[in-house]
Amino acid sequence: MKLMLIAGQSGAGLTTALGALEDLGYRAASGFPAELLGSFAACCMRQGCDGAVCCPVPGEKDAAAVLDAMEQLREDGVSASILYLEADHQVLINRYKFTRRPHPLSVTGVTTEQAILAERDILMPLRAAADYKLDTSRLSARQLRETVLRIATGTQDQILSVNVVSFGFKYGIPADADLVLDVRFLPNPYYVPALRPKNGTDPQVRAYVFRDGTADDYMEKLCDMLDFLIPQYQREGKAVLTIAVGCTGGRHRSVAVAQALAEHVQHCGIPIAAVHRDWQKG
Repeated sequence: MKLMLIAGQSGAGLTTALGALEDLGYRAASGFPAELLGSFAACCMRQGCDGAVCCPVPGEKDAAAVLDAMEQLREDGVSASILYLEADHQVLINRYKFTRRPHPLSVTGVTTEQAILAERDILMPLRAAADYKLDTSRLSARQLRETVLRIATGTQDQILSVNVVSFGFKYGIPADADLVLDVRFLPNPYYVPALRPKNGTDPQVRAYVFRDGTADDYMEKLCDMLDFLIPQYQREGKAVLTIAVGCTGGRHRSVAVAQALAEHVQHCGIPIAAVHRDWQKG
């Protein structure tokens, strides 16, 4: 049998992840102390099903107890793994503000921010021992469920999807960008009257942007970098990589390069979405 421990920061989606595994047929339990993990695994074995569990970790001793219990299960022949969920500090604060629920470590005189930081320190050993790490900061509940299911079914090598967003610097950098690329050094179709009303998806505009070979050289180096980075992000458990490509107005150069970049990523067999945020403004 398989047993997956769902661990990580409160507010990072532990309940959603556990529910996804339960829907997949796992016997799911929440709030199990480490001392009962062995009994839970034995119950799953008798019933012939896989198990998924969340254990409370209010202190460092509890984290150590969970790790000891997981190690004992592995010695007993159980395929035991840890899925660790985390999110950006401000994202967690905002989630607690939205739900208006107290953090599990919040007590009188302890703010939500202090509780989040304290829990992060307590959980560091579990994070270090995790088989899978998943940052849920930019994931919807649906995306989180899909990602957990891919991990559970052994297709975690396809866990990463890529969003390429073209934008205009004069309208601001996209807030969710992981990588920001500046293509304002490329030939600008804006100064060609026949091309100005078109956008970067037009073949003539794209040909103009790529006309002198500079864009081709840039794309070659950029694709080499992404071919290296994407497997690293996958290994770390990142679910969505957002690449923002910017020019002055977000209509011509950034769109053309974003389209070319999306085509390369798609050819690599990675889920890709291209969004042109400002192409009707620039």
